[in-house]
Amino acid sequence: MLTLQQIKADPERVIKRLAVKGFDGRESISRVIGLDDRRRALQLDNDNMAAELNRLSATIGAHMKAGERDLAEQAKARVAELKQSQKQTADDLTAVENEIRQILLNVPNTPCDMVPEGRTAADNVVEKTGGPMPDLPDDALPHWDLARKYNLIDFDLGVKITGAGFPVYLGKGAKLQRALIQFFLDRASAAGYLEVQPPYVVNEASGYGTGQLPDKEAQMYVVTLDNLYLIPTAEVPVTNLYRDVIIPADRLPVKNCAYSACFRREAGSYGKDVRGLNRLHQFDKVEIVRIERPEDSYAALEQMKDHVQSLLDDLGLPWHILRLCGGDMSFTSAITFDFEVWSAAQKRWLEVSSVSNFETYQANRLKCRYRGEDKKIHLCHTLNGSALALPRIMAAILENNQTPAGIIIPEVLRPYTRFDIID
Repeated sequence: MLTLQQIKADPERVIKRLAVKGFDGRESISRVIGLDDRRRALQLDNDNMAAELNRLSATIGAHMKAGERDLAEQAKARVAELKQSQKQTADDLTAVENEIRQILLNVPNTPCDMVPEGRTAADNVVEKTGGPMPDLPDDALPHWDLARKYNLIDFDLGVKITGAGFPVYLGKGAKLQRALIQFFLDRASAAGYLEVQPPYVVNEASGYGTGQLPDKEAQMYVVTLDNLYLIPTAEVPVTNLYRDVIIPADRLPVKNCAYSACFRREAGSYGKDVRGLNRLHQFDKVEIVRIERPEDSYAALEQMKDHVQSLLDDLGLPWHILRLCGGDMSFTSAITFDFEVWSAAQKRWLEVSSVSNFETYQANRLKCRYRGEDKKIHLCHTLNGSALALPRIMAAILENNQTPAGIIIPEVLRPYTRFDIID
């Protein structure tokens, strides 16, 4: 959530940056500034009434002691009147503050200056490319056919049990999935991330804290009876560990990693591009989350990008990094870099990670703060990244490593799978 300080410091800049995301913020920002002026006036009235109440209360006893009963009764009547006015002012103040919050909850984060202008994925900028491109024959199989051939994943059985988008992993497919999870967790731990195991359902406050609500409510699975939400990513529960927390400065940065299943309705996703593992309603992912001082967050973002790149290099997958344009960014992000891997059989790039800096946007919603050396309380910057999401990594490994003899397992995974080839 944007802060009032950000907005009032330079409202025209905020409106201009919001436009990079395709959001017309002029009416919302103008309304918030007007409401904040009203809030400040109400607060001043409230403070003045409180001061007068204190003064009058002190005089009542003095009048009574001096035998000035009429003056004491007049003071009591004024106190009663002020208390009634103060209650109305407090109610008005609460209403104004709630209206400001409701408006700001529906205003996206402003993209930072490094974010390119653009409306669709076609406007994203390729920042960097690496990894060996596989040379496969024209009859190379896509991962869904390989999964069937080697009995690795049963998509139809998932439909029977739950529905489309809920695959069942079998045999070496399940072992490869588990190997990837453990490999990603071990690498995150080696990079200094503390592993946590979060719940898979969160309450409404957590959804609002990281910005899934109200923006992505339609894309989340809801446990209606208990008003809980299945997590779309471990980012939500892990970042919410620091909701309403003031972190001591010497504890920063906070670095957490977590494995979780992720649940996304993916409403409106159809067609050939969502076949097989390309787009699922339930999938596994290892997430990295950082809480940083503002001055350190962009260096942390580069470290997170380097971490994800190293995973893809070690898996031997061809990759590129995209700097997302404003129109292709999430509601909450200030800047996002997507990693995509090349799917040799499908002949297309598949997104496997997003690494984002939210600056103070999530922290303001969460009230995630730290106490600086100046003894003052400041908002943190929050960051997160997929390291990595498994389905498309699995798809790329199966497709890119297929040979006439079978599917070759990347060397870094063999200590986890305990087999070198799927045949």
